[in-house]
Amino acid sequence: MIDLHYWTTPNGHKITMFLEETGLPYKIVPVNLVQNDQFKPDFLRIAPNNKMPAIVDHDPIGGGAPISLFESGAILLYLAQKTGQLMPVDIRERMDVLQWLFWQVAGLGPMAGQLIFFLRSAEKIPVAIERYTKETARLFGVLNKRLEDRAWLAGSGYSVADIAAYGWTAPYNLFGLKLDEYPALERWLETIASRPATERAYAIAKNLNPQAPQPVRRAERESHKQTT
Repeated sequence: MIDLHYWTTPNGHKITMFLEETGLPYKIVPVNLVQNDQFKPDFLRIAPNNKMPAIVDHDPIGGGAPISLFESGAILLYLAQKTGQLMPVDIRERMDVLQWLFWQVAGLGPMAGQLIFFLRSAEKIPVAIERYTKETARLFGVLNKRLEDRAWLAGSGYSVADIAAYGWTAPYNLFGLKLDEYPALERWLETIASRPATERAYAIAKNLNPQAPQPVRRAERESHKQTT
């Protein structure tokens, strides 16, 4: 059994999506960010950076004492090794997946996260909003270009790279971006959103936090266009 210390954020969704795809047994331990659960001593013992998600694997690779991990990228790599799933064996494909996974962790997540912060801040700082809007839009463009001639972000199949990037692109409406400008990205988003594991992961989020943003599907977007 894996304890998943989780809240309904893009980084949290990465891990529920992976676990639902692979069928690993897990238990959610809520870390309510609104209530500052991330600063509680019990959580800090496994996540010293007071950020979620974090996991404790009570049946770790190789046996022995439980393994605890924080940082979503590290968790995805560990779970991929544990299951042998969603990570290619071929070295070239594996490196392809890893570089796009690190691209998300180092770029797309932090930039989009900063944009959300400044958009929601009570004090509007135009230069910050402009900076992070432009950078998030640029990164969306990188994804769109990458996906123009391929079904998945890296390697030859669905992987942890797709899972990692999806969580930070699905809420595009929160960033003020329009998918009409990113047709290849829209196709990819629709494909991932329709996977049963993705639907289950976001249903978990909605059940835990009814205010958690849900992916906006094409049909919903087209319906909104017709009524505005």
